[in-house]
Amino acid sequence: MALVVAAFYKFVSLPDFAEKQSPLLAHCQEQDIKGTILLAPEGINGTIAGSRQGIDSVLTFLGLDPHLSDLELKESYTNSYPFDRLKVRLKQEIVTLGMPEVNPNQEVGTYISPQDWNALISDPEVLVIDTRNTYEVDIGTFEGAQNPQTDSFRQFPDYVHQHLDPTKHKKVALFCTGGIRCEKASSLMLSQGFQEVYHLKGGILKYLEEVPTAESLWQGECFVFDQRIAVTHGLASGTYDLCRSCGHPVSESDKTTPQYQEGISCPHCFAHLTPEKRARQQERQRQLELEPGFNNHK
Repeated sequence: MALVVAAFYKFVSLPDFAEKQSPLLAHCQEQDIKGTILLAPEGINGTIAGSRQGIDSVLTFLGLDPHLSDLELKESYTNSYPFDRLKVRLKQEIVTLGMPEVNPNQEVGTYISPQDWNALISDPEVLVIDTRNTYEVDIGTFEGAQNPQTDSFRQFPDYVHQHLDPTKHKKVALFCTGGIRCEKASSLMLSQGFQEVYHLKGGILKYLEEVPTAESLWQGECFVFDQRIAVTHGLASGTYDLCRSCGHPVSESDKTTPQYQEGISCPHCFAHLTPEKRARQQERQRQLELEPGFNNHK
């Protein structure tokens, strides 16, 4: 049976966010949902998987609150659960920038549809910025996009401060996986004096879903935060696995290198692996291989 993977978010004032946790958790459990939902004063952010009926039930349940009736939603399909468990967590931010004064509910950039995105980023006057982290950018991005070289979204404000200038960069186009980071990034940049800030509505996932491959300016695959690791055009599952030692995506060619040892190291972490961590990873891998059905999941 095909399962539905629903990714959704909305920036909206939720003063009662903590009170929503228990009822939402219970309803998701009743529908055999797995994944993670974050609730915060600034809104909701989640990626969950389940049956068509179960996902529809959760979305209907959320929509009983008028504040959550029009979520930014993207769906894809998979043959097995891409998550091991269900979590409904309370947070201070639904995407962590570390600057609570940046509020997309008050100010946000101009949304650009996937159909209009190519024309925008092909304009030589537009600076295109990938707001994701380096390990995400490494496996795919839009051609010509700037890589801020960040390891976490918290570092993005420093990148803006050190490398961008509102008097020089008149037009800026931002993109991210599902659109949520760009909401905050565009709000941040507007607060810093940038005049024309655009962002891809629905993010890379919506672009890959709606823009035909023949017309696409996307290069590579898109990292996703579940067991699929990456998706391609049409939101089909990609070709990457995840290094269990460092968490970096690994390609089939990475696996052919001397630095790759399953569950222990990959070309991205081999040089930094201490003897102590190598020993821990070797023992962890040994225990994993002893589990019933290990070879069936490789």
